[in-house]
Amino acid sequence: MKELVIDLEAEKKEILKRYRALLKACKSSLQKGDKRMIRKAFDMALESHQDMRRKSGEPYIYHPIAVAQIAAEEIGLGTTSIVCALLHDVVEDTDMTLEDVELEFGKKVAKIIDGLTKISGVFDYTNSSLQAENFRKMLLTLADDVRVILIKLADRLHNMRTMDHMPREKQLKISSETIYLYAPLAHRLGLYAMKSELEDLAMKYTEPATYKYIAKKLNEKKAERELYIKKFIDPIKKILNEQGLKAEVYGRSKSIHSIWNKMRKKNIPFEEVYDLFAIRVILDSTMDNEKADCWKAYSIVTDFYKPNPDRLRDWISMPKFNGYESLHTTVMGPKGQWVEVQIRTERMNEIAEKGFAAHWKYKEGQPTDNTNSGLESWLQKVREMLKNPESNALDFIDDFKMNLFSDEIFIFTPKGALRQLPLGATALDFAFDIHSDLGASCIGAKVNHKLVPLSYKLQNGDQVEIITSSKQAPKEDWLSFVITAKAKSKIKSSLKEEKKKIAEEGKEILERKLKSLKIPFTIENLNKLTTYFRLHASQDFLYQVAKGIIDIGDLKEYLNAEKTPENKVYERTEPTDFIKKLKADEIDTLLIGEDLQKIDYKLSNCCNPIPGDDVFGFVTVGDGIKIHRTNCPNATKLMSNFGYRIVKAKWNSQKQLAFLTGLKIIGIDQVGLINNLTGVISTDFKVNMRSITVDSHDGIFEGTIMVYVNDTMHLDNLINKIKQVKGITDVRRFDTDTPVEKAS
Repeated sequence: MKELVIDLEAEKKEILKRYRALLKACKSSLQKGDKRMIRKAFDMALESHQDMRRKSGEPYIYHPIAVAQIAAEEIGLGTTSIVCALLHDVVEDTDMTLEDVELEFGKKVAKIIDGLTKISGVFDYTNSSLQAENFRKMLLTLADDVRVILIKLADRLHNMRTMDHMPREKQLKISSETIYLYAPLAHRLGLYAMKSELEDLAMKYTEPATYKYIAKKLNEKKAERELYIKKFIDPIKKILNEQGLKAEVYGRSKSIHSIWNKMRKKNIPFEEVYDLFAIRVILDSTMDNEKADCWKAYSIVTDFYKPNPDRLRDWISMPKFNGYESLHTTVMGPKGQWVEVQIRTERMNEIAEKGFAAHWKYKEGQPTDNTNSGLESWLQKVREMLKNPESNALDFIDDFKMNLFSDEIFIFTPKGALRQLPLGATALDFAFDIHSDLGASCIGAKVNHKLVPLSYKLQNGDQVEIITSSKQAPKEDWLSFVITAKAKSKIKSSLKEEKKKIAEEGKEILERKLKSLKIPFTIENLNKLTTYFRLHASQDFLYQVAKGIIDIGDLKEYLNAEKTPENKVYERTEPTDFIKKLKADEIDTLLIGEDLQKIDYKLSNCCNPIPGDDVFGFVTVGDGIKIHRTNCPNATKLMSNFGYRIVKAKWNSQKQLAFLTGLKIIGIDQVGLINNLTGVISTDFKVNMRSITVDSHDGIFEGTIMVYVNDTMHLDNLINKIKQVKGITDVRRFDTDTPVEKAS
């Protein structure tokens, strides 16, 4: 290994240079005494981290300085946040305590840093996930002070920008967390530029081949694209100027991640993605004239280029939840190409780039004022959610994502009042949103004066009237269709009370049975029975006894039964300890773990990995190691919440085995197509098929075929061969819709 040569003098100069750049970045917001406070925080961070280095070999202090710079420059935060950003790792990584921080900088700074400090020490891994608990701890502080999340986002962005020196599995874990929680959070707080960069950086590590392919294609077309943009914007600029509107007009490439999303959703190759860029019209306008000027600019653009009537988005009359204001339209540009045009003012643009931090600037308040109604109403929803946080951190994170990161729909009450709900909300969600008692007694609803069931999914602009009955009570099946946290928590709370009453009846039944067998009713015996029936809590066991789900006929046998191998629960161990127990005898197609050993494993059904795929191992509870593709639909969630169970895996192509994979085929229906298709697969290519399903509708042929292949090269050759069959227009591999791996 090459020895690292350190030039301490050069490093000192570099640290000073970076510190000065930080001061320059926050110069405009500095008030009396702020500079001294930032210097004190910098000195404390420098001293605390003096012997620490990053994986790249750089001094660790580079990281907190960079995080503080992102907070100041890219988010627009003030002195308190810069101090917290400089000190965000001192409590977690050094001997410094929260008390030390509070003594020097006060309670507010100490509280924010506590929100940024991960949980450590003793932890019950069998019931939850440390990663999810840390997410929850951070999110619980969100309602008190949004700056905790904003600094965490700055920290995550810098980590993502400097992750090249990390081991591959760490890159995958951190990227998955980023796409799962941090990018949606940035989006929710209106930080669009940060959200796009986080998504692109995550994709760079989770899907490197696709990322490089799209980046290369974008680069190849750059000159052609720039010429097209110039041709598009020149006439608009001229007319805007003539009409007395001061405006900056330019084209901006869309992010690699959003292009990839479009390719996947529409099932099209890169060449068919036409809106690779958006045109921005940024108006220099006074607050009083903003709305009128934007519509005037819209009129100019649509007079020159014909608009698509279905693609007008007016976020000026009704801004998004996160404060985003803009007019979006899609127009037909030169060469018959659709082009997205975004029209906004300089103020709106700053809010689009810096989110709520920019709102505070325009409201002339401090970050803790929460003066913006959009932010305040969002935080109110967060507070509501946090009143009844799930005992299970994983459920809590899922609910949080579902409720706070989804798009909103606007629903009207019978009197015309407006309510905002997440996309996918039902009539029952609406009832609970109005009032808990209304939800609990809801038996149906009238949507636009028509009677609908409780599970009816609401559409944007619906007017809803709730129908109630005093005899109604929350039902278990309600949980299968409500999506808002408020509805879920109220239903669960009501069912819990009901379950408690039924469990008491179960306890009496069990006591009578044990008494007749002369067996004492003890906590130990109750726990033994609960474990035997593989239930999490004794209340669940007693409930099932009362309901007759569990037959307690042979209690002696149950109580004497030892844990059978299939009932055995793996304790929390490091993956390396677990791997030692799983040495394989015959299977050597995959090498697993840090030292890449031959270990027994199962291939996951959700993504059907085959040799040549980029894969990882996931240590399940009771089912050994399962292998997933890194771009598996379930990978993000597994790596985000259970990073400690992820192990390295690499194909060892010594054996020619057959692996099952699925292909989706689309084409123009014609006589003999299926015959030609099966001929290519079975006769020409000698590949075994497990199943084939085909459907033809209005001249379009769609089919799915499950085939056995040796590896990705074998599969790619087969796909290319099928594409040559006359009438076939598209062939691609697909993932099954198997639910995410159960982690406990």
